[in-house]
Amino acid sequence: MDERTMTGERLHAGSMQRHDLTVEKFLDHAAKWHPDVTVASAGPDGVVRTGYAELRREAGQLAAALSARGITRGDMIATLGWNTKGHVLLWYAAAAIGAICHTLNPRLSAAQLAAMTARSRPRLLLYGSGLSSLASEVTNGALATIAIDDPERSAGTSLSELITGGEGNMAPVWGAALEDDPAGLCFTSGTTGPPKGVLYTHRSNYLHTLRLLQADALALTTDDRVLPIVPMFHANGWGIPFAAPAVGAGLVLPGRNLDGAALAGLIASEAVTVAAGVPTVWLDLLDHVERHGIALPSLQRIYLGGAAMPIDAQRRLERGLGVSVHASWGMTELSPLGTVAPHGVDRTRPGSAGRAPIGLDLRLTDVSGAVLAEQREAEGHLQVRGPSVVRRYFGAVQDATDSEGWFDTGDLARIDPDGSLTITGRAKDLIKSGGEWINPGEIERIVAEGLDTGMVAVIARADAKWGERPVLIYEASADVDVEALLDGRIPRWWMPDAIVRIDRMPLAVTGKIDKLALRATFGAAEAVASDAVLRA
Repeated sequence: MDERTMTGERLHAGSMQRHDLTVEKFLDHAAKWHPDVTVASAGPDGVVRTGYAELRREAGQLAAALSARGITRGDMIATLGWNTKGHVLLWYAAAAIGAICHTLNPRLSAAQLAAMTARSRPRLLLYGSGLSSLASEVTNGALATIAIDDPERSAGTSLSELITGGEGNMAPVWGAALEDDPAGLCFTSGTTGPPKGVLYTHRSNYLHTLRLLQADALALTTDDRVLPIVPMFHANGWGIPFAAPAVGAGLVLPGRNLDGAALAGLIASEAVTVAAGVPTVWLDLLDHVERHGIALPSLQRIYLGGAAMPIDAQRRLERGLGVSVHASWGMTELSPLGTVAPHGVDRTRPGSAGRAPIGLDLRLTDVSGAVLAEQREAEGHLQVRGPSVVRRYFGAVQDATDSEGWFDTGDLARIDPDGSLTITGRAKDLIKSGGEWINPGEIERIVAEGLDTGMVAVIARADAKWGERPVLIYEASADVDVEALLDGRIPRWWMPDAIVRIDRMPLAVTGKIDKLALRATFGAAEAVASDAVLRA
């Protein structure tokens, strides 16, 4: 009993029960109260469906098998997999014995992944369908590997064999973790700098789940069937694999195939009501639906994240799919939900990412860190704090927050009178030209409204006279009069010195525009493409 509880008992002769906030309790709840609600997992042989009670039984056997292989509380295991039943089983089995699940991104190179595992030092690496070669490159034979999916067996060892074999029949080990124990590790995408590790605890994940489930957030209920297209290796799949069982909602896992045809078929066959993913996925789905005249009547709500979507594209989605589209903003460091556009408000307000649910606080500061006297209708540097916000990066020796616990997101933002947040740019992206600041985010927003894809980026290029000047790169199949889109809407001296059209915008693994790649290609004056529009 801790000192605070003892003090409470002395003062009031009473106390409340202590139950650690650990994430395996979400699956326990679903198995007890929603035993037959389905978890559907798409794979090469079709869709496999399992009830929550059966999923809990298999997770218990897997937890016992992992314990039999020497995995104990505090050990790290790495996963290299897609959104599948096996991956979800692994999450809950690891959590139940107090192990830490380091989710690796299969879209990174073997060298990048090896650098991450060198830091996290996992005891095992478990890999998904089609990833055996990459897993071998990452481990180079120095780490035991197990296949998550049967078709990718390695030396005869797969997840199903652990569950059904002798190791899984020993007395199950379940509920070994405490709420302040680490539960998961995820590295940031590194679109603007080196990736950094964020170590989630059971408590932070539990409280994030409660925040996610609020009526002004995802508002999931047992009547929903939820499709997390966002990968589980992106900040815990936005927390959806925890949130769905927490309320007994059906969970639909798409596997590795995320093209429009596969998603349309899965949404139809599993009667999906709610789905979440990055804008490019939704545009591909919409193109397929419109091309083939398909209706998806069960789908009600779509949640966007990872990158902003132009307002016209949001409205096209709403019309074409018959859904409500909800923008959001978040970060790996926030577990990741920051804000989300709730029901009953103008969700298509340009640039709005919605309001912050309880459990996350926001504030705006000036460049020196001083809190702005007026927090509404003013642009400032966005800071956040809360029980699901990073305090210190994995392996770091100093906190990433100030003395009051505020974390600087690196974003520039504005808060509207109703509390809605609009991200106006990245502080690191600001361009200082002739001693004055240019905000690339504002230029990008205006141009994106005039593009079919909305893919536009503004980067800085060194300039002998002005220090830095803006260069604009956009994705389009034909030339667009970008200057006409910007004329009269930005200061004349903000007009980019070079405008470059490319066929395909480089994207980071999170779906965000990879500005590091753009700077490497277009950041030097001599690197401007031949079809660029150069300004004097």
